[in-house]
Amino acid sequence: MSALLPFVRFPHPALATAASPRLVDRAMRAAVEQLLAAAEAARAYGLAPGHIGLDEPIVVVSVANDTSRRDYRVMFNPFVVETSPETEMGTEGSVSLPGVEVAISRPVWAVIAYDTAAGERTTERVEGFVARCCLHEIEQMNGVFFLSRLSRLKRDAVLRRFKKEQRAG
Repeated sequence: MSALLPFVRFPHPALATAASPRLVDRAMRAAVEQLLAAAEAARAYGLAPGHIGLDEPIVVVSVANDTSRRDYRVMFNPFVVETSPETEMGTEGSVSLPGVEVAISRPVWAVIAYDTAAGERTTERVEGFVARCCLHEIEQMNGVFFLSRLSRLKRDAVLRRFKKEQRAG
């Protein structure tokens, strides 16, 4: 197992970089090891490579329905095929902006397509919290940080509060 990479902090450029899909290769498999180690160390529900400064088209997401457990699924070249028209608000955060949690509206289910480590394309319908995590991490892999789902006014207020708390230590 490789050394654990530190998490980058928002607004690091890696968090705004979209990964380009490609055939599953050695570099992607090596990045998965780093991503899984980082997700396990943080007990994250999911993680995209930008969080550790990498630019790879992969995400890891816990597919356990019980949020006290982690059961990571590795998705190479994931993309959203379909989402429910029904949405719900839920709390989201990021290892790259520690201590910040905000309510975000997301579809209640999604159909996700991705490649396996063997390069085989698979499609899966995910619901509830797992859908939220998949959508969050796929957006991050595509260079879209979760705060972009907030209005500019709310985003600015969240960032001001975060900076104030960081200064207060």
